[in-house]
Amino acid sequence: MIALKNISLKQGSFELSGVNLTIAAGEYGVLMGRSGCGKTTILEAICGLRSIESGSIRLGDEEVAGFPPAERGVGYVPQDRALFPTMIVREQLAFALVLRKQPQTQIAARVNELAKLLGITQLLDRAPDKLSGGEAQRVALGRALAHRPAVLCLDEPLAALDEELHEEMCRLLEHVHRETGVTVLHITHSPSEAKRLAGCHFRMENGKVTRE
Repeated sequence: MIALKNISLKQGSFELSGVNLTIAAGEYGVLMGRSGCGKTTILEAICGLRSIESGSIRLGDEEVAGFPPAERGVGYVPQDRALFPTMIVREQLAFALVLRKQPQTQIAARVNELAKLLGITQLLDRAPDKLSGGEAQRVALGRALAHRPAVLCLDEPLAALDEELHEEMCRLLEHVHRETGVTVLHITHSPSEAKRLAGCHFRMENGKVTRE
């Protein structure tokens, strides 16, 4: 579950106040709105990458507003994917597990499990600069899912993909959601994408979030 209540935050002259949003556990939610309205800011607040001034952020049964990012149980795929340039795909997928000091045997098993789920087994020893856009997006998704998060935040994950890749990634997101049961908040500008993927739809306008 994701539950935001009366969230307020400021960044320079940009300000949001009284933002509320609730997505039930296991649900796939989409947030839409004009560029620059604060959608990414909301994702970053959920992930712990941006501080809030007031309000409540509940993920599952816990209030996490004071938690550091690593303790929130959130997987995040930023719009630019932000793959580590010096790590091969295998290392990208293992990164969060290495940070958590999991045993090497468990890390290897999880990396192989993710690679199979995402169809990237053949890419495990490839560098990021040798990946296509669709392949890089799969790796970014795998890295976000590695530590089995309860919540997955996706910032325009299908933007700038051609029609064939867009369809392929839609099918992949449907498959991942079905297989993992993760609660998803997905930012998009595409009404057709939102209609296809999401069970609940939100719009951000004038600093407020409304459910459609």
